[in-house]
Amino acid sequence: MSNPGTRQAWEEGKADWWQRLGTWEAEEAEAERRQPNAPPSGRTPLEDGRARTAPVLPGGMFVPCGSSAPPDFEGFTLLLPAVSVGNVGQLAVDLVIFTLDMPKVGYFYTDCLVPMVGNNPYATAEENSTELSINAEVYSLPSKKLVVLQIRSPFVKNKYRSFCQTVLSWVKSSRCAKVILLSSSHAYQRDDQQLHGTPLRYLLSPAIQKTAGDLMQRLNWKEMEKVAAYPGVNDAEMVVHIPGGGITTLLFSESCSNEIQMAVLLKFCSEGDNIPDALALVNYLNEWLQLIKSEQNSDAPATPSQWKIPHSWRLLFGSGLPAALF
Repeated sequence: MSNPGTRQAWEEGKADWWQRLGTWEAEEAEAERRQPNAPPSGRTPLEDGRARTAPVLPGGMFVPCGSSAPPDFEGFTLLLPAVSVGNVGQLAVDLVIFTLDMPKVGYFYTDCLVPMVGNNPYATAEENSTELSINAEVYSLPSKKLVVLQIRSPFVKNKYRSFCQTVLSWVKSSRCAKVILLSSSHAYQRDDQQLHGTPLRYLLSPAIQKTAGDLMQRLNWKEMEKVAAYPGVNDAEMVVHIPGGGITTLLFSESCSNEIQMAVLLKFCSEGDNIPDALALVNYLNEWLQLIKSEQNSDAPATPSQWKIPHSWRLLFGSGLPAALF
């Protein structure tokens, strides 16, 4: 913004946006005055055809980058994280995006997430370090039929269900083949049966059970155990309980109700340095999808060292202690 011409253009653009917003609000108010019993249009300035940004596509909230045509996600696998304990799912998705060098193809416009903006978390040079990122962005790799929705901020209170419905609406309209949710759960809230064996678990919706169920058995994976809905009162009713899992249970149940093919991969963990948990979870995912393979043996699973760590992870715990303290 140090360039006077750039700042002037920015100020003119901001003034123009506020003028358009005022016009839009006035038209909405006039329409409501003329038809007081009519339902609201539900439009926002982003969805208005005269707005400066791209319109929101029908059936979802995906906004493609620039003026390019929206990409085709038919038959793709949608990978997204739950904002859960240790942010393990989000860290695992970071590893997938950065290792596969997935290009950003758009944004997911929603009022369900806390607004945020920051530098490019996957910057590799000074040229792309100044690119901005927001709370929900979409990356795609057609060669692997993979689309990724990365979420970078927590949910607004009471907006969980709205977000789940919006995502599943987008999945249907985009004709994605299946959805994989990466999540985590509090290790200290495991019951006795969950203390045995691996800390990794999976869940499958009925719609994907036929196509993926046998594979999970061959991989020797453990399904997430159900627990009593009312322990000590009624042990007959069993439910899926994922403490610390954020939207995991809700999104999974909504997927089951809407007959959407969905799998949940999660890890029991605790808050702290969750990089090892993220590596374990992304290797768990890789056993299934085979996104990358071992350098020594193409049939062997990938090792942690093969996943590329984004440079932004150096600041996971802040910038360090100032030397003046010692």
